[in-house]
Amino acid sequence: MNLKSAEARKFRQFDLKKKFRISESIIQASLFFAGILSIFITIAIVYELGKEAMLFFNDPDVTLGKFLGTTKWQPGIGQYGIWALVSATLVTSFIAMVISLPLGLASAIYLSEYASSKARSILKPVLEILAGIPTVVYGYFALLFVTPILKSIFGDQIQVYNMLSAGLVMGIMILPLISSMSEDALSAVPRSLREAAYAMGATKVETSLQVVLPAALSGIGAALIVGISRAVGETMIVAVAAGSGPNFTFDPFKAAETMTGHIARISGGDLSYNSIDYTSLFAIAMMLFLLTLVLNLISQQIVNRFRERYE
Repeated sequence: MNLKSAEARKFRQFDLKKKFRISESIIQASLFFAGILSIFITIAIVYELGKEAMLFFNDPDVTLGKFLGTTKWQPGIGQYGIWALVSATLVTSFIAMVISLPLGLASAIYLSEYASSKARSILKPVLEILAGIPTVVYGYFALLFVTPILKSIFGDQIQVYNMLSAGLVMGIMILPLISSMSEDALSAVPRSLREAAYAMGATKVETSLQVVLPAALSGIGAALIVGISRAVGETMIVAVAAGSGPNFTFDPFKAAETMTGHIARISGGDLSYNSIDYTSLFAIAMMLFLLTLVLNLISQQIVNRFRERYE
């Protein structure tokens, strides 16, 4: 009993949790401050958007019914239908994700499971170069290169400014982001899972799709959410290639203006403070924030359902 008591006292003397360390305390305080700061910045952004957006809704001519129940957006003449801008945002974002998600995931699987070290050393920098190209360059690429190709295929059915070319090029822009994040998630899957699958007689394709891919769903889901947020928030590509007039349509062959494109176009002009056009920008920004939040929540629910299926 005495020996055990002595060992217990000796252990308490070296209890790391009770020992005060200046460096550990500074690191812990810094990390706590960083976390609090990020939360504070998010709250501050929402507060400023909400405060300025309320000035828009306090206008006697603006009602929530007009804002959410109509499809024409011209605040200067009393038309406040936000769906004219939301529809274009949803169409271009959907096209971008249809392109970037399968291609990005396929390239990630290839880099993680099939590519040799030499091929990976070549392809990874190429993807990083795509990620570093300015978005305005992508915008003119969509307008001057992709759109003529689409017009040669579809003829006069497609307009010079259209949502299809903008969405396709947005998908190319987002592809490196999804590919890189997904490849990191796939590479983090333990090697033992692959070896166990091979030991059971699984082929490389079966191991990649039925073992490695489900095990990396959390990281792939994060890539999906980041990709959607990036697509919804993209400005320059849609501002250059999609069109510059609000248009409620889901036809990708037609020109339409997204929420971010409209904000970029209107805010570049001479707007008087507290005018209806000025305050409408904050209402659009708040709607954009809520749309991104809803899409992220939906994506998270989809990822959770797939994860539950494989667990």
